[in-house]
Amino acid sequence: MKKGNSIRWGGFSLALFLILPNVSFSGERQPVTPSPRDKCPVCGMFVAKYPDFLAEVLFKDGSNALFDGAKDLFKFYFQIEKYQPSRKRTDIDSVYVTDYYSLTLTDGLQAYYVIGSNIYGPMGRELIPFRKETDAREFMKDHNGKALLKFPEITSEVIKGLD
Repeated sequence: MKKGNSIRWGGFSLALFLILPNVSFSGERQPVTPSPRDKCPVCGMFVAKYPDFLAEVLFKDGSNALFDGAKDLFKFYFQIEKYQPSRKRTDIDSVYVTDYYSLTLTDGLQAYYVIGSNIYGPMGRELIPFRKETDAREFMKDHNGKALLKFPEITSEVIKGLD
């Protein structure tokens, strides 16, 4: 992103934050380890085969949804009623994504996401998550990333643009 665009993105992200549904996450639940039988609710792939891209939504009732990448996590988040009709965003306790460099699960709400890079995930073009902004910016330079986004800046249109 060019320097002049930072003000525009800042205002855009504030606007998105204000219009997104008022969802509060406690973030108190710890990430889970997928079993060999756990499938992504969006694409049906077995998530344990893709530990480098694992993403998770943990619900307040103790259950979870596991994904083979951040892109499918966001598809689920934006259309939760489609994938689990009994769920609402307000049922979510925690969100985790795998940091691309450290390969550890990190808070998905605080992560930095690079889009438009030359790195692909299990389902093709992917959001590449990082715990540290400096790592995300370094990755952008090394892998032709187009934009760096935070959770509130990611919209269903951004996700559709990856497909």
